[in-house]
Amino acid sequence: MAGYKNRWRQVEDMDGIRVVRVKTYMSANKGFLKRMIDFMSFMVVGAFFGMFERKPDVVVATSPQFFCALGGMAVALLRRKPFVLEVRDLWPDSIVALGAMRRNALIRSFECMERFLYRRADSIVAVTQGVQRGIIDKGIDPGKVHLVINGVELSLYGASSSDREMASNYDLKGKFVVGYLGTHGLAYALNEVLDAAKLLEARSDIAFFFAGSGINREAIEMRAKSMRLTNVRMVPRQPKEMMPALWDMCSVALIPLKANDFFSLTLPAKMFEAMGSGVPLLFSGPRGEATEIIEETGAGICMPPEDPQALADAICRLADDPLQVKEMRDAARVAAPAYSRQVQAMRMEDVLRAVSA
Repeated sequence: MAGYKNRWRQVEDMDGIRVVRVKTYMSANKGFLKRMIDFMSFMVVGAFFGMFERKPDVVVATSPQFFCALGGMAVALLRRKPFVLEVRDLWPDSIVALGAMRRNALIRSFECMERFLYRRADSIVAVTQGVQRGIIDKGIDPGKVHLVINGVELSLYGASSSDREMASNYDLKGKFVVGYLGTHGLAYALNEVLDAAKLLEARSDIAFFFAGSGINREAIEMRAKSMRLTNVRMVPRQPKEMMPALWDMCSVALIPLKANDFFSLTLPAKMFEAMGSGVPLLFSGPRGEATEIIEETGAGICMPPEDPQALADAICRLADDPLQVKEMRDAARVAAPAYSRQVQAMRMEDVLRAVSA
């Protein structure tokens, strides 16, 4: 697998964009202390080399996690330029909601850091309405909190990219494929998906396809093997250029969030990739922004979270009703352009121009 040389700074061109990469302490997605060192090393090294780049008009940094944002803020302050903070998740609220940590002194220190960054940012970009509301509820001026949601690159996902040979390789040809493509993380009720797969073993026309990586990937894969599920296929994380073909193999896209009210704020990126590919959405999770989009557009169906029997029943109904699946597929394609990266990029450009004026 191609990688990068062990240098402190490397420059490359990506689609006409100059990208500078810096060396950091690398750690696996395990172990709190090592991950903190990883995050802080990027904050320091990134900020250091950022001081020697051509003077920018605006400095944009993203969160989570805050250490990246602090590095960006430092560059903005030292170079006397506006600072825009993009917030993709309400961190550290999400850490507590996921059960990764209890609310303790460290979490409270992160909350102080969070409020500091929100106050110091010249403008804030939230990727969901829920995140936007959450920031405003923390006492931040609504006028500087803007919404630019996750979107889909329609030039990649908009056209059919059917790959029959790929479907044959995974023994999926002719089957109703329930696809989960994305992070195998703490937010997703993947064990319940395996339980639903167990309930559907007798349906030889239905198969489950998992692709991705994440902190729970190994555990999910081991459990699937221990359950001896013959209707489940699992592959590692795939290159971005492979994703359109993988989505095109799927009959429905599964988005199984856990039963936690915090996830009512969530808009998974895979949701828009599926819509751009014309794949109906099968959403199980708390009611919120995602369910509103799905129900308003008709691009899929929604159900309560962590209910294997209800999930299995819904999959059976869809597998037995190709007309409904086609209607949802058409609705997903019609709705997708509103969430295109081109539309969202124009909104982001408006934010950047306003803050640098």
